[in-house]
Amino acid sequence: MSLVRRCSRTACGRPAVATLTYVYADSTAVLGPLATYAEPHCYDLCSEHSERLTAPRGWEVVRLAMDSGPPRPSGDDLEALANAVREAARPQDRPDPAGPGGRDADPREIARRGHLRVLRSPES
Repeated sequence: MSLVRRCSRTACGRPAVATLTYVYADSTAVLGPLATYAEPHCYDLCSEHSERLTAPRGWEVVRLAMDSGPPRPSGDDLEALANAVREAARPQDRPDPAGPGGRDADPREIARRGHLRVLRSPES
């Protein structure tokens, strides 16, 4: 299965770059940037078909500004990624199930993270 959405026009296999939506109540066809998700009542169009789009007589075509380049990560995306990495790297404070000094406690154990344990070096 391809992750690239294709043009909705018959026999066109080019990648979609724009989404066409009809607003029947206003007799308007709205052509804008490719929608985040494929909707059942919208049509994805390639660059050629989006440029040649015409609407029925009496209808208005509204063309929304589209970015010509590939989408770039925003500051929010990068900040969210950095926060997720920081959170994953943060040590978790979980109580030891055996308790301090319990029968399962190892005197060489310094720290524990999930199923992994950090042990003191035998030299120290």
